[in-house]
Amino acid sequence: MELRTRHDWRGWAPSGALMFETPDGLKEIAADATLLALGGASWPRLGGDGGWAEHLTSRGIALAPFAPANMGLEIDWSAPFRERFAGEPLKRIALSCAGAGPVRGEAMVTARGLEGGAVYTLSRAVRDRLATEGEAHLRLDLRPDFDQALIARRLATGPLKQSLSNRLRKAVGLSPVAVGLLREAAGVTLPTDPAALARLIKAAPIKVRAVAGLERAISSAGGIGFDALDDHFMLRAVPGTFACGEMLDWEAPTGGYLLQACFATGRAAAEGISAFLAARATP
Repeated sequence: MELRTRHDWRGWAPSGALMFETPDGLKEIAADATLLALGGASWPRLGGDGGWAEHLTSRGIALAPFAPANMGLEIDWSAPFRERFAGEPLKRIALSCAGAGPVRGEAMVTARGLEGGAVYTLSRAVRDRLATEGEAHLRLDLRPDFDQALIARRLATGPLKQSLSNRLRKAVGLSPVAVGLLREAAGVTLPTDPAALARLIKAAPIKVRAVAGLERAISSAGGIGFDALDDHFMLRAVPGTFACGEMLDWEAPTGGYLLQACFATGRAAAEGISAFLAARATP
């Protein structure tokens, strides 16, 4: 095996060979089979800019538009909330959006909105809602282990001489950032009626302005559709050329799931190459 670095793929030459921009100029390399594993289009400043797309479309391969996946959500926090709570975690919560969810987990308040595992899991539903409806609202359950009736009872029996923030902390266990988020959802003034306050705790509405762009997304959707590939991950329009990983139009949860799918499609494509070369060698 020979590893060649600093070779920037520039598509195909008229002869069918692969073209690369190298420190020594443009070079053509003929190959019996090629595996494209060029990644998606997220974090372009680190090289994942999806620049390969134009080379495939030039060969008549239809691509789904790139879109951010496993990304944060942008929310217009009030200045006091943003300044006090950016960087604070929301623990043991559940999020929903337009019928998707609830997703349990944690989230991190940022100056721009929300990040974190639970947010990433729900981000596709939010992205699609914004695309189809023009707006999206999260529903945050700040105490998913308590039902609404229990929360209302605890709030009703707490000492009335305490401040509302202290009652929420002692009776329901809400952190200061969770109380602050309730105020964001309610428009600063919280309801004093225990039943109304319990409803808000179980379904605090937060308007999402936008999703984080490709430059900040963990991964990307879009790319090569599976109808452009055969069962061995070979491009139907370019026999002998295979593709895998985030070049393909699919989405997976971030972390091990995403990596495993990239490795699995890479192995499947490699097995396809072996079968392709074996078939060519058979008289």
